[in-house]
Amino acid sequence: MIGKLEMLIALAKERHFGRAAETLGITQPTLSTGIKQLEEHLGVKLVLRGSRFGGLTPEGERALELARGIVRETRRLQDEMRFSRKGLSGQIRLAVIPTALTWASGLATRFNAAHPNVGFLILSRTSAEVLEMIGNLEVDAGISYLDNEPLGRMAVQPLYREKYTLVCHKNHALAGRDSVHWRDLAGLNLCLLSPDMQNRRIINRNFHDAGLTPNAMIESNSTVVLVSNVVSGDWVTVLPTDLARFLSTGHPLRMVPLDGGVTAHSVGLLAPHQEPQTPVLAALYQAARGLAE
Repeated sequence: MIGKLEMLIALAKERHFGRAAETLGITQPTLSTGIKQLEEHLGVKLVLRGSRFGGLTPEGERALELARGIVRETRRLQDEMRFSRKGLSGQIRLAVIPTALTWASGLATRFNAAHPNVGFLILSRTSAEVLEMIGNLEVDAGISYLDNEPLGRMAVQPLYREKYTLVCHKNHALAGRDSVHWRDLAGLNLCLLSPDMQNRRIINRNFHDAGLTPNAMIESNSTVVLVSNVVSGDWVTVLPTDLARFLSTGHPLRMVPLDGGVTAHSVGLLAPHQEPQTPVLAALYQAARGLAE
């Protein structure tokens, strides 16, 4: 039954039988048969079918909501039973906004040092995707903004407050400044994160408050691309200070603090609220508290 509920969750996410089957590592006929067996077991139609996936019926939407809770609790039970036999083991799947990847690395390293039988899968995703993946049970937890989007019923552990710095080549006209204001960036060759990123929307608000509209001729969802452009040309970018320090190391770059702007946003660890948490997630939150301190 749990396997068939996972099929329903995958189908609702992918909205395509072939893609859903691929994510589960099964064939499309196996998926179709599993969904039909689930419908027969429940006595209701869950999926609208035609020549292709047509969505979920009202009963399917309700079943999906309940299925997520059942699968989540089943995995929680499995984690607790595994803990009773082997101690902390397994893998933590973590979705992380790009600007917090250095913190994710620090958290994974700190956790693994204390619990060497637990591995990590760290995925770079937008803030919206982090919440979606947690809700769809694709990941166990995430690191994202805590005060910029509705989070729903989540267990939250703040890690840090995001502050911003200008990154420019060491020969740039602003490289020798002790600090710059957002309005000092007018007319510069900007390369910034793509507009689908929450960090970019925060940066845009800072520019707006300074009376500017950022004209970024190079945009990317990769911070590595941004820093590479700064290294190779007359470009500047804006990044959170911790990430800028990491990416600038070993390159002919300068970090110049940015003054003014909106209040720094809080970034932290997120996971579905459960009482009690699974042993692995409880230990992860303990590690996150230590890292924040």
